[in-house]
Amino acid sequence: MADTYLTLVEAAKLEQTPLRKGVIEVFARTSPVLERLPMFGIQGNAYTYNQEQTLPGIAFRSVNESYDASVGVVNPVTETLSILGGISKVDRALVKTQGSLNDLRAIHDGMKAKAGSLKFTKNFFKGDSSGNPKEFDGLEIRLTGNQVIDMGNTSGGDTLTLPKVDELIDAVQGGPDVLFMNKTLRRKVNALVRAAGSAIETVNDAFGRQINAYAGVPIGVIEDDNEGNLILGFTEENPGGGAAVGTSIYAVRFGFEWLSGLQNGSLDVIDLGLNGIFYETLIEWLVGLAIWHPKAAARLRGIKNA
Repeated sequence: MADTYLTLVEAAKLEQTPLRKGVIEVFARTSPVLERLPMFGIQGNAYTYNQEQTLPGIAFRSVNESYDASVGVVNPVTETLSILGGISKVDRALVKTQGSLNDLRAIHDGMKAKAGSLKFTKNFFKGDSSGNPKEFDGLEIRLTGNQVIDMGNTSGGDTLTLPKVDELIDAVQGGPDVLFMNKTLRRKVNALVRAAGSAIETVNDAFGRQINAYAGVPIGVIEDDNEGNLILGFTEENPGGGAAVGTSIYAVRFGFEWLSGLQNGSLDVIDLGLNGIFYETLIEWLVGLAIWHPKAAARLRGIKNA
């Protein structure tokens, strides 16, 4: 597949069809996740891979000595693709009364693409295939054990501290590529950095936009989903119980050996032409998620808005 191992940003640069190129760029520009997520192409609707768990033994030896036999441990994981998409529709009467067909369709196609990008972003964190088998599981469900760090055990949540953010970063082997959080926590991190007498770091994203960073790790701000609801809002259960007013920060390392997306083919953008009274464009993606390494991502939970 031409775009195997590519992010959407990279795939858009290679795309020759203006319609598809524009939609792919909207998907990537709208989501800090899809801006960075590399896509791995597969055949069929499911993919089985081995997730590294324990490395095999290794040692130095003396002359004429043999090695002890040892094998590593891998866990087989099967991921099933989900079908994400929709049909963008423009009434032919609007074309006759409001001008250019291409301009109007570009507006509506862009809106549909933005909705799809935000829907994927929500699913990346909050997806639950047990509640909705059409979805793939998100990081909130996938991350367990040592990859979930509690901010504390106070009823109603605990206040964010930089040492806990440092602990979150250290939980990702080799260090994360990005920290995902809501705007409130981004401001809190900046305030804590200033209070510590340090300068606030900034970096450029893939589109040249300036964003904040902490400890050299870019901060990806996660905002609303396609329905206008905050994706990482203060609505989560806390480790210490009490009111469900906590939220989380996620640290993620992307890559084929770490965390990537799965796709069959690529993001389809098909001009269906005039269908009855509507000009239609199909936008559809057979997509999923794979965590190749158990320490590719981590979650800091139980953070209250304080």
